[in-house]
Amino acid sequence: MITAIGDVMRRAYEQGWITTRDGNCSLRRREGEWLYVTPSGWRKTIIHPEHMVKLKFGPDMVLDVPEGANPSGEIHMHWLIQRAGRSTRAVLHLHPTFTTAAMYRGFDLQQVARQFPEIFRYTRVGPTVAAIAATTRELGDATAAALGVDEAGRVASDIVGQAQHGVCAVASDPWAAYEHVERLEHICQMVLHSGVRPEDVEERTRLESGAPGA
Repeated sequence: MITAIGDVMRRAYEQGWITTRDGNCSLRRREGEWLYVTPSGWRKTIIHPEHMVKLKFGPDMVLDVPEGANPSGEIHMHWLIQRAGRSTRAVLHLHPTFTTAAMYRGFDLQQVARQFPEIFRYTRVGPTVAAIAATTRELGDATAAALGVDEAGRVASDIVGQAQHGVCAVASDPWAAYEHVERLEHICQMVLHSGVRPEDVEERTRLESGAPGA
């Protein structure tokens, strides 16, 4: 499964969802004491298991980051999502083009997802995180909150958008997380090509829900 991280990152690069040194991924095995995370600034096209940064969860699930270790700059985000998980979990952060463009255009990703049953059935899209600087604790806090991470480590959503930045997806393995990104990216591409406006989707959502003013 560690090998799959490199495979996923290379695939994301081929898709144009990251540039060479962008994106990050982490993996924690079921109730394991180790967190495997991609290194900061490393070329994702040549990442292999020996390049992964291996960090140990210490008392109170605090990560031990040895001197000289160079984990992803989004390590706080990965730690928040991984620390209380009970099952094997992968956390994947990418910059998918159409999804990021849709957020920038003003589309609500949750509303968009509700219009397409193939994603709505298999991928739970959470609320979009506001535009926050990358690699900050604030972005990690907001992303974990949007995913609905609770004290038991459960998540309410599989993927959330991060405005003007990208997405963060959570699944049982790196490829499953990738599939959440792929599904959302596919429908965002269709929506942008359709020419509909964000307000059109909002109106359609109101009509379907029977909300006041519909």
